[in-house]
Amino acid sequence: MGLLKGKNALITGASKGIGRAMAIRFAQEGANVGFTYLSSVAQGEALQKELEALGVKAIGYRSDASDHQAAEQLITQFIADFGTLDILVNNAGITRDGLLMRMSEEQWDAVINTNLKSVFNLTKAATKHLMKQKFGSVINITSVVGIKGNAGQANYAASKAGIIGFTKSVALELGSRNIRCNAIAPGFIETEMTAQLDPKVVESWKEAIPMKRGGTPEEVADCAVFLGSDLSRYITGQVLQVNGGMLT
Repeated sequence: MGLLKGKNALITGASKGIGRAMAIRFAQEGANVGFTYLSSVAQGEALQKELEALGVKAIGYRSDASDHQAAEQLITQFIADFGTLDILVNNAGITRDGLLMRMSEEQWDAVINTNLKSVFNLTKAATKHLMKQKFGSVINITSVVGIKGNAGQANYAASKAGIIGFTKSVALELGSRNIRCNAIAPGFIETEMTAQLDPKVVESWKEAIPMKRGGTPEEVADCAVFLGSDLSRYITGQVLQVNGGMLT
């Protein structure tokens, strides 16, 4: 406990799933947490109360990470509320699955804007603050799909692969200022979304994983705690896979 004590973290898309798990784990480790949500208002408000009950400062912001101006306003407001930004976690993401031949331009644009442009928006807005204070950790949530691809997810895979290239480039640009940038690539993680899938399909996926099970949001969150903490102070430009050996 206390790995993130005194640090201020901003996590996008944290009202449910992996984002929510990261917000809770960060608070458990002593971080003050700002987080964003968009459509899940009730869940966002409930999460703020849950985090406050853990004894840290917590603020939920209703903000669209894919909107460039909104992202800049969010960073400005976060700095005003918390004083410093020590950890930025770019987690906001959506899916609009479909085979390429049937994929609409709207489906493509929605996923690229929410998943990839949002990472650019928030990181760019945060950079001037991070450079001024000469420290910080940026953590981008990509996916195993961004590494290996997946039929029916050309838009999602492209967005997540783009995050990997972006992460490595930012690490090279900002490393001399003691600003680290890493990515986490989750594999099959059991969330509210996967709970709606056909159980037979889920079991077949698990059988293909060396550890024979899906991961939990908390296991991804533990990886984020590591990358946000001083335990990873000499790690940057890396993609840590949390996938039970899926790509081994």
